[in-house]
Amino acid sequence: MSLETQTRNMQERTFCKWLNTKLEANGYPSMTSLVKDLSDGVRLIQLMEIMGDTSLGRYNRNPRMRVQKAENVTKALEFITSRGVKLTNIGPEDIIDGNLKLILGMIWTLILRFTIADISEEGLSAKEGLLLWCQRKTAPYKEVDVQDFSHSWSDGLALCALIHCHRPDLLDYDKLDKGDRHGNTALAFQIAAEHLGIPQLLEVEDLCDSARPDERSVMTYIASFFHAFSSMDQAETESRRVEKFADLMQSVWIIRTDYERRARLLLENLEEVQNQWAASVFTGVYADAKEQQSKFNTYKQTTKRTWVTERQDVITLFGNVQTKLKTYSLAEYVPPRGLAPSDLDAAWQRLLKSEAQRSRGINAEIRNIKEDLRKKFADLANAFEKRLHDVSVELTMIEGPLEDQQQAAKEIQKRIPLLSEELAVVAAAEAECMAANIEENDYTVFTWQDLEFELELLVQNIAKKISFIDNQIVSRNMTNLTPAQLEQFESTFRYFDKDETNTLNQIEMMAALASLGIVYSDQDMDFIYEQLVADYGAVTFEAFINLLVGITEDQTTPDQLLESFQGIAHAKPFVTELDLRLAHIPQAAIDYLVKAMPSSPNESGEPEYDYVGWLNEFTFDDDLGQQSQPRAPIYLTASFSSTTTPSPSSFCIYKHGEWTLGRLVLDDEVDCGYVNDDAGDHHVSDAPIVIVIAIAIAISLDAFNGHAPYSQASGIPVNNECLIAFQDLKLGKKHKFVIFKLNDKSNDIIVDQTSSEDYEKFLEALPADEPRWAVFDFEFEKEGAGKRNKITFISWSPDNAKIKQKMVYASSRDALRRSLQGVALEIQGTDFEEVSYEAVLDKANKGS
Repeated sequence: MSLETQTRNMQERTFCKWLNTKLEANGYPSMTSLVKDLSDGVRLIQLMEIMGDTSLGRYNRNPRMRVQKAENVTKALEFITSRGVKLTNIGPEDIIDGNLKLILGMIWTLILRFTIADISEEGLSAKEGLLLWCQRKTAPYKEVDVQDFSHSWSDGLALCALIHCHRPDLLDYDKLDKGDRHGNTALAFQIAAEHLGIPQLLEVEDLCDSARPDERSVMTYIASFFHAFSSMDQAETESRRVEKFADLMQSVWIIRTDYERRARLLLENLEEVQNQWAASVFTGVYADAKEQQSKFNTYKQTTKRTWVTERQDVITLFGNVQTKLKTYSLAEYVPPRGLAPSDLDAAWQRLLKSEAQRSRGINAEIRNIKEDLRKKFADLANAFEKRLHDVSVELTMIEGPLEDQQQAAKEIQKRIPLLSEELAVVAAAEAECMAANIEENDYTVFTWQDLEFELELLVQNIAKKISFIDNQIVSRNMTNLTPAQLEQFESTFRYFDKDETNTLNQIEMMAALASLGIVYSDQDMDFIYEQLVADYGAVTFEAFINLLVGITEDQTTPDQLLESFQGIAHAKPFVTELDLRLAHIPQAAIDYLVKAMPSSPNESGEPEYDYVGWLNEFTFDDDLGQQSQPRAPIYLTASFSSTTTPSPSSFCIYKHGEWTLGRLVLDDEVDCGYVNDDAGDHHVSDAPIVIVIAIAIAISLDAFNGHAPYSQASGIPVNNECLIAFQDLKLGKKHKFVIFKLNDKSNDIIVDQTSSEDYEKFLEALPADEPRWAVFDFEFEKEGAGKRNKITFISWSPDNAKIKQKMVYASSRDALRRSLQGVALEIQGTDFEEVSYEAVLDKANKGS
């Protein structure tokens, strides 16, 4: 058998016997195996109650399941640790599973703590003190030389010396056979057990026959001699008793003082926080109320939890003091007045009541502030809307001479900045509501966005009113121009003012004139532009309209009137009702003309109206019809062949009922031109040539806005489904965007698609090579004003779309745009960069 196995077996027997002495002394049955008997934790708890002289409380006395055994062992180990005994590398599972090595280590730790640790000799304690005590007691015996707790005890003489030193009456040391190791050891074991009450923890063989007796086992047994003989020294015992009592009272005093200090501090803290709550005042501002609420919540999550723990610790301290005093049958501790546990409980109940009152107060203040904010915003919003309404009514009630109306409208316009300032106050009030998380308001139906939209609409109406009055003044002064001409000139100017500066550069002016059928040479155009800049500072609307007045003064001569009918009839000797409608003549005028003009049915039964004969009846000389017969049936259009790329001199020609490709040839000497096709050259007068050149220039600039030189609008109607979809987006919020297009026959504007997706999906829905129109409910963050929405109208005409498509969409745009009321922002895009989210956001933030 190895030395390690011998040592482990010796320790197991010795430790088991030592533990049995504790159990048997308290009426418990003895153990036979450390591994088996300690595994369920019951014996271990009993031993701890014996050694600790206290109860460990309830435990599983008949554990069957492993978890019950683990609970018992854990309770015992926690008690050991609470007594300041440090256990290393051992857990409940080690004891349950019978790890003998760790079990022996634990028992040795208990032996040291409860048997050896209190041994003291001349300033030394534990092992050193016990060894010194043995050396001192056996010093007179020359055969004995105690140097350790192993070989020094293998002949039995050291044990006999200890007995003889204290009880010489029990054996005659001098008569001992010093060579009889087994006999001397057995004698010492017998005397100690029979006369000194020291149980035999070792076997004779453990000391005499072992190569190296186990030190821990020997120390455990020798410690029994120390405790047995130390009681014989009465003075030493009394001193130790006094020392122990002093230690007890000192520990009680420390715990009691700690209890009183901590209890007093806790009570002071509880009272202080309640006084702070009572003294706090609300300012009526939401931010202040939320801050106080935040501090209160922080208190409950931090400070109060600390006080809960402290309260439990203080009560535990009080219980510890009473337990110590009761253990030694001493009088109970009575705390100073106001520091008893009952006082702590009462103070704690007052704190809970104050907390509830504080919470109710904060919540009520927040509710009141929110209600006040609702009313404040509602009052401002309702008052502002009434002011807008009053201004709108005032605008519509403007009467009197045009100059007076103009002055009145401008006076109203001067009040817009003040309204904007008032709207800023409304926005600030709404921002306060948003900061207070107010989502509903029963006192008003308006939001800041609603009022902003109405203000923008009012601004637009004022501007339109002023523009209308200005146009009326111009119309009054320009008695030789019709209102239709003025409207045409104004819409042309606005269309070509791409940068919205209310001025035209030279290229824009040239394109605008060309779209009206007016073309000059580059030299003449340079001269006209420079002259206008010199006279007006820039080509303003006034400069542009005066230029056109000088060019197109309509004296309504017979030739001009006949030429106008010829233009509407596309040079046919008759005109149809469809021709009149496509020319955008008012319906009342059309109704009169079809009744007044003589007509005859064509092959399809459709009436053809003889405008020449009608004009000759009451307006012109008899030979007028001969002088002004329609030109030859050759005329030009802006429609191009799908296989031909147009150029400034290449056009489609409608001749004798069919289309052909032709070229324009100008003759500078005779101020006329020719249209050249595969049938030869055809002379045309100067007016059609001017139109041809206008179309050529407009297309080359990608700026022409119509099908024919006599009309700037296509006359294509807007399907009612477009208006329904727009209202669903605007009011119903059912869509995020709506895309419109022309139907397959290009004779009706319809809905292409609707969606509730975001702006990225909207861009994906736009075709890369076809025009479209769209409206998008654009939501954005306006700096300093929170979230905003603007309904945005987008004209999409990609550069790589077909020319004919772009022309038709451009000419039909105004009809759709005018039917969509409530658009706040307009965007024109020829590529995706111009309609990107960033580009639209920039215009939205600028209020474009």
